[in-house]
Amino acid sequence: MPNQPPNEVIKISQLTKDFKISESKPGFMGSIRGLFSWETRNKRALDGISMEIKKGDFVGYVGENGAGKSTTIKILTGILVPTSGEVTVNGLVPYENRIENAKKIGVVFGQRTQLWWDLPVGESFDLLKAIYEIPHKDYEANLAYLGEILALKDLLSVPVRKLSLGQRMRCDIVAALLHEPEIVFLDEPTIGLDLIAKDQVRKFLKKINAEKRTTIFLTTHDMGDIDYLCERIVILDEGKIIFDGLRDELKKLYGRTRVVEVEFQEENPGIRFDNGLQVIREENRKKWISFDRKDHKASEVLTSIINSAPVKDIYLHEAGVAEIVKTIYEKVS
Repeated sequence: MPNQPPNEVIKISQLTKDFKISESKPGFMGSIRGLFSWETRNKRALDGISMEIKKGDFVGYVGENGAGKSTTIKILTGILVPTSGEVTVNGLVPYENRIENAKKIGVVFGQRTQLWWDLPVGESFDLLKAIYEIPHKDYEANLAYLGEILALKDLLSVPVRKLSLGQRMRCDIVAALLHEPEIVFLDEPTIGLDLIAKDQVRKFLKKINAEKRTTIFLTTHDMGDIDYLCERIVILDEGKIIFDGLRDELKKLYGRTRVVEVEFQEENPGIRFDNGLQVIREENRKKWISFDRKDHKASEVLTSIINSAPVKDIYLHEAGVAEIVKTIYEKVS
């Protein structure tokens, strides 16, 4: 029986990365002395993280600024060498096989472009075709497929410098996918985008993940990206993984708070709630009432509200990923 390719496309074991940071003494004389000698301290960006990512996974990698997200991506793409631990991407050690690794991955950094600033978009794509040695037939097919989904037909003749941020981001994503990489690393791909552009990018990423089983590793501060796109969420705090699991599991474990949005028939019905029910927002005839799902059954809360005053409309909200992640960080800080 022929050897089957491994299902894990990314394997990380006890990965650590330290940086040396120069420090100078305070004050004017400290600055002068710092011109001739300086002290350094060790900053640990990653502290023994381990994870495995399988083909077709869509993983959201979440953490505050400085948590180690970008450092992880730079190691996985071969830009940085870890201090210790092991990492393979498609069976390759990325920092030892940078060129071969680059041919099998795609990378998008939200605020940096891989397109040539003064060239039309189409010519930038042609250059990437040559760099990645993409066969002409495959290149034409990939560009047609990607261009249609992201509506690039009218942008191919436009110089990159004249694109809006949303247009440029769509083009950058296509540039990262022209050579059909098995894995795509996305670092803040929707940062600064308006709602329409953000929606286009999200739907596109979900489509290629479903249709082509492209493995996607996403870092973002936009919890809307995570909630819409990612089945699996990895949360990083000060270089350590504090959660790694399915989105629904995260909500089940940490999403204790639920909110009832209720519109009463009368304005200011003058009702009061106790036993852990709390009005967290009011607007005209509407009230938003929160409760802990471990202390109250949703059915009992809804019945209590309906019996308190005539109700026009009522809706139960589950806890969102943004709220849950905030709760987790508050607990570990």
